Amino acid sequence: MKLKEFIIKFNKLKADWFICTTRKGPTGIGHCLETALGIEENNIALPDLHNAELKAHRAKSNNLITLFTFNNKAWKMPPLEAVKKYGSLDKDGRIGLYYTMSLRPNSKGLFLEVNKKELSVRHISGEIIATWQLNDLAERFKQKIPAMIFVSAFTEERAGKEYFNFYRAQFMKDTSPELLSNQFKEENIVVDLRLHDKGTMARNHGTGFRVYEDKLPKLFKNIKEL
Repeated sequence: MKLKEFIIKFNKLKADWFICTTRKGPTGIGHCLETALGIEENNIALPDLHNAELKAHRAKSNNLITLFTFNNKAWKMPPLEAVKKYGSLDKDGRIGLYYTMSLRPNSKGLFLEVNKKELSVRHISGEIIATWQLNDLAERFKQKIPAMIFVSAFTEERAGKEYFNFYRAQFMKDTSPELLSNQFKEENIVVDLRLHDKGTMARNHGTGFRVYEDKLPKLFKNIKEL
């Protein structure tokens, strides 16, 4: 699908006012949008928009969504040592670091610190657990989401079914270390540590970088209304 075709179809969709969901649950909005635009599920890259990702958003939703995972050379402390020193029991009875990190220290004294160049997980004692260069995070973000079409919808329920009014579409691309630094400071982006003790090593499921859905536009330098 080319941009001109998308705009034509989206304007028609806006004129249709509220349309009934095609699927129940959280994924209903995305499936409904793709169906209305004639896009096959799991085939939503738009080639002339540098493989833009199509994202449908309920206007009042502030759910956390994963942007990417990234661990490359980040750990300053051996992961297994960090798990044993700062971990807690997970739901399966294992010692693990399954924490959503923010600027405020958690119950184990771990917190995020961010400046213009780096993001790090630290302990209140001053010990550094892991560090990411913001340049690397910006590049990882651009690799994962080179561009996005962010479609917003009002919702209402009728007779137990959800209806969507797709009223706005924005084309967004490019980020920067400075933007990401500001969003970490605003706590619009959080970091999920996801590893546990597996005996002789730490099993790491990938550090997740997640954003509140309604804050997604704040991560991009260039935004165009469609």
